[in-house]
Amino acid sequence: MSAKSERYREVAREIAAVLEGERNMTARMATISNILHHSFDHYFWTGFYLVDPKKPGELVIGPYQGSLGCLRIPIGKGVCGAAAAERRTIVVEDVHEFAGHIACDARSRSEIVAPVFDPSGALVGVFDVDSDRKAMFDEEDATGIEAILKDAIID
Repeated sequence: MSAKSERYREVAREIAAVLEGERNMTARMATISNILHHSFDHYFWTGFYLVDPKKPGELVIGPYQGSLGCLRIPIGKGVCGAAAAERRTIVVEDVHEFAGHIACDARSRSEIVAPVFDPSGALVGVFDVDSDRKAMFDEEDATGIEAILKDAIID
C-alpha cells in the first residue's frame, strides 16, 4: 500500500471518529472538508457543491475550505457539473485542458470531483478538490475520497 493510500485510510478513521453520532449533513460536510483540506498539502480548495432543491439544474456552494468558490455551477458544466451529470468521479490533470472548465480561482491547476449520494442513491451534490499544481490527483485519491464520502450523508 502506498503512503498516500495509507494516509487516506488514516484520515477516514479520523473523520469517522469525529463524526460518530453526528447526523446533521452540514456539520458532517464541514468536518469532512476541514479534515481533508488540512491533511494533504496539495489540497488548495476543498468542499461541497449541493444540488439546489429550488433549482435542480444547479449546484450551489456548500461547506468548504480555501479561497472564494463559485456560488453556483450548472449541472453539466465544468468539472463539478460534469461529475454531477455523469454520476462519476472525474480526475483532471490540467484544468486548462478540460473543455468548459469553470475557473472559480485562476490558481487552480488540477482537480478531482466525486459525486455524493444519499442512502437511497439520490445525488446530493459533489465533493470538489482543487490543487494549485498540475497532475496532483489520481486513482488513489479517487478511491480514498470515494471511501470517505460513502458514509458522508446519513440524513
